Amino acid sequence: MVGPRNSKEPPRSPPRFQPSGATRRTAVGLLLGAPLLGACSGIQQTLSQFTTPGPAQEPIVAGTGQVKVGLILPLSAPGNAGVAAQSMKNAAEMALAEFQNPNIQLLIKDDGGNPQGAQQGSQQALDEGAEIILGPLFAASVPATAQLARTRGVSVIAFSTDSSVAGRGVYLLSFLPESDVNRIIEYSASIGKRSFAALLPENAYGNVVEAAFKPAVGRRGGRIVAFEKYGADRASAARNVAQALGQADALFIADDGDSVVSVADALTAAGANLRNIQLLGTGLWDNPRVYASPALQGGLYAAPDPAGFRNFSARYRAKFGSDPVRTATLAYDAVALVAALARTHGPQRFSPEVLTNPSGFAGIDGLFRFRADGTNERGLAVMKVATGGGVAVAGSPKSFGA
Repeated sequence: MVGPRNSKEPPRSPPRFQPSGATRRTAVGLLLGAPLLGACSGIQQTLSQFTTPGPAQEPIVAGTGQVKVGLILPLSAPGNAGVAAQSMKNAAEMALAEFQNPNIQLLIKDDGGNPQGAQQGSQQALDEGAEIILGPLFAASVPATAQLARTRGVSVIAFSTDSSVAGRGVYLLSFLPESDVNRIIEYSASIGKRSFAALLPENAYGNVVEAAFKPAVGRRGGRIVAFEKYGADRASAARNVAQALGQADALFIADDGDSVVSVADALTAAGANLRNIQLLGTGLWDNPRVYASPALQGGLYAAPDPAGFRNFSARYRAKFGSDPVRTATLAYDAVALVAALARTHGPQRFSPEVLTNPSGFAGIDGLFRFRADGTNERGLAVMKVATGGGVAVAGSPKSFGA
């Protein structure tokens, strides 16, 4: 759930709202200036390929409150996209059920996974009185929703991981690579790492990570002794980095689980001894292949503390009889956030001033806040790769610094 907090107060644990049923677990607190929300970055490269249009579904309404909220999801899209959308819809309805007497009504629209559907669904939601729109999921669909919402002065909280679609009145409640990079570089610098080598994929994800990595190292007074990007052939980039590792005390590899293992193998084949250097990664390292790799043991990566998602998953399974997708927490927290703001902030509830409160909000996976440019910052834990999974070595922050 969500509730406001005076940002001038010292940080403290957020209170929890009481559940509406005797046996229902209390919904998680989602407060201004208090920590509780997030999810694993590993979803970033999972869904973007599934954008084929699907047939529109009949309008769906959840809740009976006075404050109308549009929720745009690719419910009829094929493959993983439709599966994710259904899980996110379930999570949104679960948030309503776990919030005590929410004064909101969700206008759930199916965009089919394409911009035309997003435009149609957003127009319908706005015409029906939506005061804020949650979604869409895909970057290609966000501008269509944003254009319509801006003409009405309505804010959008989208779920895309593409920072380029954020902007005036369009906020991303998603798992952006920038947060992973900043957290892991800051932590590694705090334990004395100053010289960095890096291997990144030659793709959109690698470009975003590069744009965050280089300034992050500079802010901490570090230096980059080797930097390579690779395509399908990782061998030459791995050889170049392996030759420079003697000058580095940390090696940053940002890619999905399978690729990280392949990169580590290429480095080993090039003569690198990865046990002599601190390996660093992003939330995409939260992957069974990574945990099973002997070469990656002891590597550090930034990600939400998994305890929040485990708790959420247990409640979700009890209610729906299946496991949620990792992005389901986004829909849950978005609904919890708007329900709390509707309760506490009157007519200004969804204004930019409220949404960009510098103290942030808190939800299932930790602290987060929206920036004025529409991107977000998340409070992440630092995890260590072990054979049984990720082990936290540094917890999530309890408040944001200035």
